[in-house]
Amino acid sequence: MTGVGPQHGTRTPIRVVIADDEPMVRAGVRAVLATDPGIEIVAETGDGREAVDLVRRHRPDVAVLDIRMPGTDGIAAAAEIRRGAVTTRTGAATGIVMLTTFGEDDYILRALGGGANGFLIKSGEPEELIAGVRSVADGAAYLSPRVAARVVAHLAATGAGGPADRRAAAQQRVAGLTARERDVLALVAAGLSNGQIARRIGVVEGTVKAHVSNVLARLGVANRAAAAVLAHEAGLVAGPSA
Repeated sequence: MTGVGPQHGTRTPIRVVIADDEPMVRAGVRAVLATDPGIEIVAETGDGREAVDLVRRHRPDVAVLDIRMPGTDGIAAAAEIRRGAVTTRTGAATGIVMLTTFGEDDYILRALGGGANGFLIKSGEPEELIAGVRSVADGAAYLSPRVAARVVAHLAATGAGGPADRRAAAQQRVAGLTARERDVLALVAAGLSNGQIARRIGVVEGTVKAHVSNVLARLGVANRAAAAVLAHEAGLVAGPSA
């Protein structure tokens, strides 16, 4: 999904902590995010354990974590951040964006269960990194189109039944939603925040929040990112091939 988050203009900059054990990758992430005046890098590290400490200390809007790091990896760090209920200065939960590479599909599935909000391929376009951080800071889920395609393909290859069976099962789950809830789910999967969805469908943001809560409960998923994967699997969102 490639939906770009809203422009923050004169609003308080989005505060970000970066964790990646590869110095060149970390420098690249920092350099890309630094091109956006609405994003502020408050700390960075090459260690997942330290990333948790930095997030607790700085309370950033978004933590960008490498999915695989020696010792405490991004998945374990994300889970610990979630368990600690780390919140930003505004009281919202710190959003978590995972950086991944091809071939890490099992890790992505684990990270989905651990509460990650966004997933980006390291070899993706710089604009996608900025869009992902902005979207997650705004409370949305963000899956790189290639991540979504890879996860759906991986589920089809490793889950019960073939691709057609999995799609049918996902469609059956989605069929239990109302028409409005399906519309909201598709927009969640497209990377839109509650505010953006509200403007798109012409309702107040509180109504969208209620719809999203109902969607998560009816689908039996823990978060927006997991709901987005299910929407892709059901064919509600067209995605490019991996």
